[in-house]
Amino acid sequence: MAEPTLGDIADKVDDVARLLARQASTLGAIADARASGSGPDVPLLVELHALRVDALRCAATARSRRERAGFEAVAGGLERLLTGRGGSVVAPRVGEPFSGSSMEAAEVVPTEEADRDRTVAELLEPGLLAGGRSVRPARVAVHRYRPA
Repeated sequence: MAEPTLGDIADKVDDVARLLARQASTLGAIADARASGSGPDVPLLVELHALRVDALRCAATARSRRERAGFEAVAGGLERLLTGRGGSVVAPRVGEPFSGSSMEAAEVVPTEEADRDRTVAELLEPGLLAGGRSVRPARVAVHRYRPA
């Protein structure tokens, strides 16, 4: 077999360049198709949400202010990623009415005050909305009226 000539090598380089250009074009088309309305990447959002929840748990149990600040910064960055990719965090406040479409009642807290019935007593874990639907409901403790 003869050694390749400079022309043969140039032809191979041209072939590789055409292949790379075709791959770049295909990858660009795939990225455009995803960005053009096929909706958010729900599995990715669910994983980012889980990482955010873990970072918040670590912040809550941190031994120092510096550690807490670091974990809170990570959680903040993950929330920005979630929002940028079409998700939104569900974090109901104490006193808000319970909503079965975006919350899960993980605990029931008895109350003797009728106006607190079926309101959030405590946020146990934030939830996640993606594409306008709840993919991870917020876990909350809910007040339940029980007269004395």
